[in-house]
Amino acid sequence: MSDTSRRPRKPGKPYRRPQKDPVRFLAFEALRAVDERDAYANLVLPPLLRKAREKGDFDGRDAALATELVYGTLRRQGTYDAVIAACVDRPLREVDPPVLDVLSLGAHQLLGTRIPTHAAVSASVELARVVLGDGRAKFVNAVLRKVAQHDLDAWLEQIAPPYDEDPEDHLAVVHSHPRWVVSALWDSLGGGRAGIENLLEADNERPEVTLVARPGRGTTDELLREEAAVPGRWSPYAVRLTEGGEPGAIEAVKDGRAGVQDEGSQLVALALANAPVEGTDEKWLDGCAGPGGKAALLAALAAERGAMLLASEKQPHRAGLVAKALAGNPGPYQVIAGDGTRPPWRPGSFDRVLMDVPCTGLGALRRRPEARWRRRPEDLDGFAPLQRGLLRTALESVRVGGVVGYATCSPHLAETRAVVADLLKQFPETELIDARPLLPGVPALGDGPDVQLWPHLHGTDAMYLALIRRTG
Repeated sequence: MSDTSRRPRKPGKPYRRPQKDPVRFLAFEALRAVDERDAYANLVLPPLLRKAREKGDFDGRDAALATELVYGTLRRQGTYDAVIAACVDRPLREVDPPVLDVLSLGAHQLLGTRIPTHAAVSASVELARVVLGDGRAKFVNAVLRKVAQHDLDAWLEQIAPPYDEDPEDHLAVVHSHPRWVVSALWDSLGGGRAGIENLLEADNERPEVTLVARPGRGTTDELLREEAAVPGRWSPYAVRLTEGGEPGAIEAVKDGRAGVQDEGSQLVALALANAPVEGTDEKWLDGCAGPGGKAALLAALAAERGAMLLASEKQPHRAGLVAKALAGNPGPYQVIAGDGTRPPWRPGSFDRVLMDVPCTGLGALRRRPEARWRRRPEDLDGFAPLQRGLLRTALESVRVGGVVGYATCSPHLAETRAVVADLLKQFPETELIDARPLLPGVPALGDGPDVQLWPHLHGTDAMYLALIRRTG
């Protein structure tokens, strides 16, 4: 309850109880969960939206606006922080986090949407009255009126250093990425200014929902009957929902015959499945299988050839998600909770091995925009031993003549080529396979033999894949 309810009313100015706007209140709730609990918006938002619809508070347009407010605010957080900092008389760290969330939501409405200025300010002030009280609502009102004095381009002229003086800091402010992330992506991408700007802009765009029809269980024809559904760009099993929507409401998804899976992840699984092996092709391994998307596609592809998939995941609850994704697979499979660095299987047991290793997730910033603000350069040191240990297990687990796929959802060179190069030195009886022909029709795959996908070039997450054959 607001503290204003206990204040004496001024003569001639009756107290007006603040009006709760369900859309903005829900967006605020989601941002608070992301900040307070280190939650991810893509996990927090769906149940909040579902609950609001069940209560009758929301329709489709309300859900779309709430989603835009949450994701838009998170993607542009760095830029909005710089704008807000220019409008307050104290360091941002001294502004209470709930107040900053309301200010950021207001800044996004003013600078990142077509909501009229007066509506954006008044709605934000009303939200502040509901969740913060009248006193801090006045502060919100004063700050947002300053924000509203300029559009985004004018603000960027003021708050971003000139590109010629500090290109990385300029790009960090303009495109709302931490400076170290800009530097790392630029190193991985190579080239000049246009490429990195296109990539950073793509990171700030809302990605389409992409489905996968699991072979032997579902078909793309069925998925294409959904509203605003079009074929995928590269994967024969992909269908894109161009207007978003709720994939969980689609029958094929509810039944497990299809799933939600970025096309880059599909391409990684397909490339491994189609890589040439010498000899038998009967036993496949997904050594880091959670939450199960790639494992479900691999198991379906294996079933078509009479092969079986072992899906291993260290965390028991994630192993449960893998089991759910694979339930109903037409061929043999097994799911276990196992540590990929201490495998319970014998060396040389498998014909094909996928290791999609834990990483910083810098390749999926479109889908998890908050990750860019949580990650730190020192996180790379924490992942490095695990990534190398898992690739070592993969190379030990595959038989001579078999193939390993090393994958990450990060383009950072320390998590991709550096890991592969180190392990190839330790395992001299291995060779890199050119992965590019195994992604037919996909352009701009670089010099090879490994492959780096990009949001701005391929419309996928920035998945990395190296294919390695054991030769002795």
